Amino acid sequence: MSVVNRLRQRARPLTEEELASIPWLARLEEEARARAQRALMVSEAEPGDYICRVGRPVTYWFGLIDGLLKMSNDDSQGPIMTFTGVAPGGWFGEGTALKREAYRYNIQALRRSRVAGLPVETFHWLLDHSIAFNRSVMNQLNERLGQFIAAREIDRIADPDVRVARSLANLFHPGLFPGVGEVLRITQQELAYLVGLSRQRVNRALARWEQAGAIRVEYGGLRVLDLATLRGAGRDRL
Repeated sequence: MSVVNRLRQRARPLTEEELASIPWLARLEEEARARAQRALMVSEAEPGDYICRVGRPVTYWFGLIDGLLKMSNDDSQGPIMTFTGVAPGGWFGEGTALKREAYRYNIQALRRSRVAGLPVETFHWLLDHSIAFNRSVMNQLNERLGQFIAAREIDRIADPDVRVARSLANLFHPGLFPGVGEVLRITQQELAYLVGLSRQRVNRALARWEQAGAIRVEYGGLRVLDLATLRGAGRDRL
């Protein structure tokens, strides 16, 4: 049985708490919100599971309730390149859903994750009937553009400490990942996968930013104390 089929087999309706964690849902008009709630499903992805794969047709607009995901290129075309991480509260794939095209990237679970899905047919019904949903998707696309511009800047940075800082700032983006808050549950090894550095080098970078008062390393995660410092790291060198 494929991973996709296993995820569908384990799918269930969202709990009231899970529904309350989706910011765009609360903004919808009553009829649109009720339709979305009926259609939404959630499933548990195990570490290494693929939620989206290159070349597969789009079936859902996905959101991360809890856990950690990464977006990467097709590993059959050369070395794996991680484009970005997906933190709790993040929804992804709206561009693919809008165009009803095949995925051009992989989304893979780095740890056990609860992933919600809105069927693509319901996604398009909401686009046709809900002004509030359209505004949410437009805002999401705008924030996503800013995220990838930032990612392109990070690719030009040679300083590993700066790469770690800017990558962390992306994961704490309040618009794209509202479920993170001030603490991101992530290990140094998981962060190393996302940044493309060794765990040891990431550890040194975290120590630098902790000493600077920008973060605090806690058991099982990182707390941001000064997001502006992380976002501004290395900008004078670009």
